Amino acid sequence: MTAAVQRVLCLCGSLRRVSSNRAALEAARQLVPATLELVLYDGLGRLPLFNPDDEAAAVPAPVRSLREAVGRADALLIACPEYAHGVPGAFKNLLDWLVGSLEFPGKPVLLLNTAARGSYRAQQALAEILRTMSAQLLAAQPLPVALPGAGCSAAQVLASAECCAALRAALDILADIPRPP
Repeated sequence: MTAAVQRVLCLCGSLRRVSSNRAALEAARQLVPATLELVLYDGLGRLPLFNPDDEAAAVPAPVRSLREAVGRADALLIACPEYAHGVPGAFKNLLDWLVGSLEFPGKPVLLLNTAARGSYRAQQALAEILRTMSAQLLAAQPLPVALPGAGCSAAQVLASAECCAALRAALDILADIPRPP
C-alpha cells in the first residue's frame, strides 16, 4: 500500500512581485518528493484588514478561502521576510484572520529563514505568534536557506547546491510528519 500524499500549504510573507521568499517556496515545489504536494497560497494581498467585527458577522470571501486552504493542508511551510525587525504587516494580518479559526490550532508548521545576512528578530516574533496560535512548530528554530540575494528567482535558488540541500532538509521534515488518523 502506498503512503498518502501530505498536502503542504506554502505561505509567503511578502507582497513583492519578485520575492526571494516566494522563490524559495517555488524552488521547494520543484524539489518535492512524491509523498508531498506543495500548494502555494497566493491570496495575501487580497485579504482585508483584520477586524473582529467582520469575523463575527459574515467572514469575507478571501478569508474563507484562506481558512479552507489551511483546513485542507496537513502542514504549513512559511517563508517570511523581516521588515524593520518584525513580521511584515500583511503577513501578520493573515495570521490575525487565522487566530479565531477552527482550521489552524494544532497545525504542523515549518519556518524557513531565507535571509542570507541572518535576520532573526522577525523569525523569533513569528515563532512566538505561531506558538500563541497553537501551531505545532516542527523545528525549534527556523531552517536557514541562505538565498543568493534579494529578488532572486526560483531558478537561481535551484542553481545553488546549498539552497537545494537546505530545501530538501525542510521537505524531509515535512515528509516525516505523522498523518492525522
